[in-house]
Amino acid sequence: MSKSCLLVCINLVMLGSACAEDFSQFVDPFIGTDGTGHTFPGAAYPFGMVQVSPDTNNHSWDHTSGYQYKDDSIMGFSQNHLSGTGISDLGDILLQPFVGDGRQSSFRSTFERTTQTASPGYYAVTLTDHKVTVELTASEHVAFHKYSYLEDADNKLYVDFQHGIINNWLKLNEHVIDSTVEFEGDDTIVGFIETASWVQHKTFFVLKFDQPFTARQQLAPQAGERAPKYVLSFDKLADQQLQVKVALSTVSVDGAKKNLQAEVADWDFARVRQAARDEWNRYLSRIEIEAPLAQKEIFYSGLYHMFIQPNITSDVDGQYRGYDDKIYQAYGDGHYSTFSLWDTYRAAHPLYTILVPEKVDEFVNSLLAQHEVQTFLPIWGLMNKETYTMIGNHSIPVVVDAVLKKIPGIDRQRAYMAVKETATINHKNSDWVLYEEYGYYPFDKLGRDGESVSRTLESTYDDFAVAQLAGELGEHTDYERFIRRSGFYRNLFDPTTGFMRGKDSNGQWRPDFDPLVPTSPMNNPGDYTEANAYQYSWAAQHAPAGMIELFGSKEKFVAKLDEFFTTTSEEAEVHLGQEALIGQYAHGNEPSHHIAYLYQFAGRPDKTEQMVHRIYNDFYDNTPDGIQGNEDCGQMSAWYVFSTMGFYPVNPSSGTYVLGLPQVIRVRLKLPAGKELIVSRDLEKEGSRQIKLRGEQIQGFELSHQQLMQGGNLEFEGL
Repeated sequence: MSKSCLLVCINLVMLGSACAEDFSQFVDPFIGTDGTGHTFPGAAYPFGMVQVSPDTNNHSWDHTSGYQYKDDSIMGFSQNHLSGTGISDLGDILLQPFVGDGRQSSFRSTFERTTQTASPGYYAVTLTDHKVTVELTASEHVAFHKYSYLEDADNKLYVDFQHGIINNWLKLNEHVIDSTVEFEGDDTIVGFIETASWVQHKTFFVLKFDQPFTARQQLAPQAGERAPKYVLSFDKLADQQLQVKVALSTVSVDGAKKNLQAEVADWDFARVRQAARDEWNRYLSRIEIEAPLAQKEIFYSGLYHMFIQPNITSDVDGQYRGYDDKIYQAYGDGHYSTFSLWDTYRAAHPLYTILVPEKVDEFVNSLLAQHEVQTFLPIWGLMNKETYTMIGNHSIPVVVDAVLKKIPGIDRQRAYMAVKETATINHKNSDWVLYEEYGYYPFDKLGRDGESVSRTLESTYDDFAVAQLAGELGEHTDYERFIRRSGFYRNLFDPTTGFMRGKDSNGQWRPDFDPLVPTSPMNNPGDYTEANAYQYSWAAQHAPAGMIELFGSKEKFVAKLDEFFTTTSEEAEVHLGQEALIGQYAHGNEPSHHIAYLYQFAGRPDKTEQMVHRIYNDFYDNTPDGIQGNEDCGQMSAWYVFSTMGFYPVNPSSGTYVLGLPQVIRVRLKLPAGKELIVSRDLEKEGSRQIKLRGEQIQGFELSHQQLMQGGNLEFEGL
């Protein structure tokens, strides 16, 4: 036990409480901040509206979270951020403390990395040029800044309402399309900004200072700017410290004020920091693992990244601003957005049903509410708006999975109406008339961007999910329709090459086929989405038996998997999505995530175990570049967490998990109603390979959600 944890335990014992381990000590928010992980190190609250963090840059693909570990200067500290995405947004309201005149063309400051500290709910750094130590913490809706000015000089604060984290094809001085900023006395600023980057959305705010400013200067705007920038002066500061609270709302200034009063009415920074840490521990403590320290740091940092989002977009009174800019009331306790569904449907959302089932109904009801306004379920939802990013309609498996797992608080008929309408009424990138006419998306009917193979295969998976819910509800005609559609993947399998391949409206294969060449609308449009034929030929994750049939036998299926994991290509490494490669397996992008587990369906558990172990150890570590490929709102981490426990949801809407092999000796998983699942691994025990659940040997290689949630001992022996 670490010294810090020992002190926590001593204090708890003195208070008459049982000793509880501080799991937040194992979280390193810097993991993933270097390279392509695109995470941020700042202070966040679980599933909160606020993520207050330093911005080292704000207009490049490398800085979609606003931060890169390798950078040596900080622009300032903005209030909300995305974790691990490949596209930019947020970064609202930049604050930067400094002394003296500053450099008004740029308020950047260098910093020494050794002065940086980060833990769940807390971040600190000393700005070298500005001679200020900055500390940050957060509640659900409020960012809390604490500045310690290191010299008794002209204490100032730069406040930039024009700032944002933008895509590199946008101009910073044009992304704000409207704003209102008002001063209420000499210690409060209120207003709103409306921005258009990835999505167009409004952010209402209240800035509150614990001491009055003595002067303010509005800086001259640049051409196109629609939000002001100020320098505030603070002539006298008690103890040379200034505290600032920034409350956000999607609804109104009054909503932001209510959020501030409800969560951070006082000026006790330490209390807010401890409350955030306690809330993080409430979630992190739901899994205990026995592992070396480095492995614990990767594991719990992964859980931390999973629990940053989805993000609450409703105020403390439940109100939120919807897709159509109208105000709505949340179903239940809160309304959420930031749904990176092309990624997170695969493992993150199934993991939420195990670890935080009490949040799942809020997530699903948020998806259903957005459907009722925009007429289809979110594709990639941000700030309750639709980005139309990526392909498929993967709210569908998330909704179906939750309903079939009997998560309470979800209206099954309402859910079914949403998934059926999403899968039958045309909307952007989902032309169901074309899809059903041909039984696939013909590449000559889709225009330049194409993605015909990927769009077909992703849709067949969603069709499978709709069919499962239709069957559950006795909608037999719909079941037959969607189960037939779920088999459309067969229409793009070319038996002469052994790959899923683009086909035109005349049934002819695309010529000049090369299975190694990856395509993407971002650089070289074609039939695949950030992938090649090797990677997408395994995309029918709902039909491993059907894929085996296409290949001709289990032996040929295994041989093709072996080929997949051993075929190399230098060209593949230079394209988006081709990161963390083993042969053609690309762990840095989500379509590959289930493939190592497919060996199980062909009777080769040993190959699943070997490959998962290799991926697990090769592509994750506890350093800033410890995530290879975008973290994508928790999906990269969810793969790691599931694989640590020894099972994975190959088919997320089936309610089953495919067994692998635990990567630690013991896992203690806390379940609802006081139940526990203890996963253990005893490789030294003599005897044949066997896996037991509650003393009974498991037949086959899958475990149902219902079996898992009953708790007990899951033992892997003699493997």
